[in-house]
Amino acid sequence: MTETVVDTDVLVVGGGTAGAVAAIAAGRLGARTVLVECGSQLGGTMTTGGVEWPGLFFAWGQQVVAGIGWELVRATAELQGDPLPDFSQSVGEAMHRHPSFQVALCGGLYAALAEEACTQAGVHLRYYEAPDRVLRDSVLRAEGTEDDRDGWTVTTHGKGVRARIQCRQLIDCTANASVVDLAGFERHRGADRQPGSIIYTLTQPSGWKSGAGYKHQRYVLGADVTTAETHTDANVRGRAAFLKAFRTLRASAEGRDARVLSVQPETNSRETYRIVGEYEITRDDYASGRVHDDAVACMYYPIDLHTPDGVKPQHLPERTTVTIPLRALIPRGSRHLLVAGRCVASDRLANSGLRVQASCMAMGQAAGAAAALAARLRISPGQVPLDQLRAALRDQGAVVPGS
Repeated sequence: MTETVVDTDVLVVGGGTAGAVAAIAAGRLGARTVLVECGSQLGGTMTTGGVEWPGLFFAWGQQVVAGIGWELVRATAELQGDPLPDFSQSVGEAMHRHPSFQVALCGGLYAALAEEACTQAGVHLRYYEAPDRVLRDSVLRAEGTEDDRDGWTVTTHGKGVRARIQCRQLIDCTANASVVDLAGFERHRGADRQPGSIIYTLTQPSGWKSGAGYKHQRYVLGADVTTAETHTDANVRGRAAFLKAFRTLRASAEGRDARVLSVQPETNSRETYRIVGEYEITRDDYASGRVHDDAVACMYYPIDLHTPDGVKPQHLPERTTVTIPLRALIPRGSRHLLVAGRCVASDRLANSGLRVQASCMAMGQAAGAAAALAARLRISPGQVPLDQLRAALRDQGAVVPGS
C-alpha cells in the first residue's frame, strides 16, 4: 500500500461537534487545514448519534454561544424551515426547563452544511481514516533551539490508504483524547461512567397526535466507545435495548400499530477520557461562574450527571454563565497540541455540563483559531497573545468572555 505524504499547518482529528467547527475556524483564518474523521460524515453526536437538539446557545435572556457553531445550527434550521425557540423567554425560573431552549434540527442536513462550510474554508477532508502513530517532529538547530519545522507527524490508516501527515499544530477532537494518548500525554477517567444512549424514532402510538415521528432513547449502561471492541459492545447492547423496547411496545394494545422510522447507527457515550491539562475546570469553577484570566469561550448548561436511574439537573444560580480557559484545552507539558470537546481538562461534575454540543462547538472554535494563529506565528498555542486570539474569535462572531 502506497503511503501518501501530506504537509499542513493544522491537523484536526475527529470531525464531531467540536472538530468540524475547529477545522472551519482554522481554515477561515488562512491556515492549511486537514480534518481526519473515522466515520462517513461530520457532526458526531448530533448526526451519527442522533442528538438533534443542540444547546444551549442562549441563557438568562442573552446569547452565550455564537460563532461558527451557531451559524451552522441557524442555517440548518432556516433551510429546513424549522422554528427557533423564543430565546427571549430564557430568563429566571424558565431556565429550569432548559430543554425548551434547545434547537431541534435535522442531523443529516447539519452534516451536509458543515461539510460545505469546511470545503468553502479550504479544509481537506479525509473520511474513513484514524491515527495509529503520533510522533513529535522536532528538528534542532546547532544552538539547541527548535526551528520552524517543530510540530507533529501523524500516521493514519483507512480504507485502502495510509498517510503520513506532517503538521505544525495538532488538535484532538476525538472526544476520547486518543491522539493525546498516542502522543504520550496523560489522560484519565473514573471507575464509573454515565450510561450511554441509543436513539430511535417511531411513528406515534395509537391515540397520539399524528404527524412527525416520536423520538425515544434507551440507556446503555457503561457504554464505552474508546476502542473498537468496547464500541462494538456498546452498539450491540444499544440495538438489543432498542429491540426489546420495540417488541414490548408492539405487544401492547397502545403500540400495536407502531412502526420504526429510524434507528441511529451508533450508541452515544456521555463520558470517557479527559486530559490532564495545564488547568482543570472544577465543579466549583463551573457552578460559581468563575471568569478565568485566559477564558476563550462562554457556555451555559446545568450540571447534568446521568445515572442508571436517570438525571436530575443541578441548575446554576441565576445569571451564572461558565467560561472555559485556554489552559484547559492544553495537555500538561505539551507543545503545539490542543484538545476540544468532551475530553477538556475538567472534573467529573464540571464535565457533565461542558460535554454538551454548544460548548463543544465553542471550544472547537477557540482551539481552531488558537492553532491557526500559533501556526502563523511559529509558536505554541499557549503562547498566542490572548488579545489576538480573542480578536480573531470576535471577528468570527464568537461570544468572547469579557468583551
